[in-house]
Amino acid sequence: MVSTALDAMAGTAWGRWLGLVAAVWVQCISGNNYTFSNYSDSIKTLMGLTQLQLNGLSVAKDVGKAFGLLAGLASDRLPTWLLLAIGSLEGFLGYGAQWLVVSKTISPLPYWQMCVCLCLGGNSTTWMNTAVLVTCIRNFRGSRGPVSGVLKGYVGLSTAIFTDVCSALFADDPASFLVMLAVVPAAVCAVAMVFLREGRVASADSGGDEADARGFAAISTLAVAIALYLLAADLTGVGGGGGLVSTVFVAVLMVLLAAPAAVPAYVGWTSWMKSRKAANADAEDAAAPLLLDSKEATQPQGNGEAEEARGPRLGEEHTIAEALWSVDFWVLFSSFLMGVGTGLAVMNNLGQMGVAMGYTDVSIFVSMTSIWGFFGRLASGTISEHFIRRGRCRGRCGTRRRRCSCARGTW
Repeated sequence: MVSTALDAMAGTAWGRWLGLVAAVWVQCISGNNYTFSNYSDSIKTLMGLTQLQLNGLSVAKDVGKAFGLLAGLASDRLPTWLLLAIGSLEGFLGYGAQWLVVSKTISPLPYWQMCVCLCLGGNSTTWMNTAVLVTCIRNFRGSRGPVSGVLKGYVGLSTAIFTDVCSALFADDPASFLVMLAVVPAAVCAVAMVFLREGRVASADSGGDEADARGFAAISTLAVAIALYLLAADLTGVGGGGGLVSTVFVAVLMVLLAAPAAVPAYVGWTSWMKSRKAANADAEDAAAPLLLDSKEATQPQGNGEAEEARGPRLGEEHTIAEALWSVDFWVLFSSFLMGVGTGLAVMNNLGQMGVAMGYTDVSIFVSMTSIWGFFGRLASGTISEHFIRRGRCRGRCGTRRRRCSCARGTW
């Protein structure tokens, strides 16, 4: 009964925005793959590893992300809450085992077992990312660009959030940092399991593209505010070192992270006000028109078979087989294969690079990389959506012009 009520809530305008906010919170803690530099030196010292062996551990972590294909295949068959549960469990086991080693609770594990633990931790984020991206894109089918830009942007911020909070509360202790990586994602995913659900919202209740654009603009603005806040804290050193100032820094950060919840609250309030006005309106005004809309009346009947034969266009949903047969998929695959590895190699070795340059604390470099990565992710989603909408607008204008010319020719 509770599950039915939650599914019904996901089918409301404010319910899908509440799901997006829960997804944002998940993304704020699911970028733990990029935090290896914060504790890699401790693992290297405790286990007596060479630099080559340490690189092998970072490769094992990245191999875990390569198994994200399993999460993608499962997303069509498993509910969102189960995907989140699998991801949080893997992260708890993988980072929990690393914490046991770094905190010296147990003796160092054999090298191959540490590789398995890092692989589990790396794979955990793919389940979380897949769950939130797939569900939110299905809930906001007309705003794929802003959805992916906002969610991937918050992933970029997650490393800075973890790093700065650990620096403020635990003075950059690697063992405490690993506890955060194991426990915090599990707790946040438990909350998201309740609110993040797939639901179809009626077009009359969704508020339209303009309302969605305002909601995404508000959440993006808050994300930029969080990024600037973290950037200022890193440059001034206010957040680190413990004490009252660090506690205030973390408290303000938590308020900023909770602020996106104002968007579904506002959407829910406006929906309630509209329903009250509709209830008080005359039955004549509330009744649906009997005549068909001109677009629906003049729509050809035989388009369904032609659309099905043509297959999905770029931007529409594809099955795995359809994606594998498209050129766009392989262009993206090649770009990721050849382009992403260089950035990962730098991020995985930031700790060793900082030590080699004489820095005892490299957390600021990890945090700054995360913050600037956020701006790139957010901009990519926003800019791509701008050009997609611009292309759609031109296409519609061209169709209207052709219709007008045909009409003139008939007359």
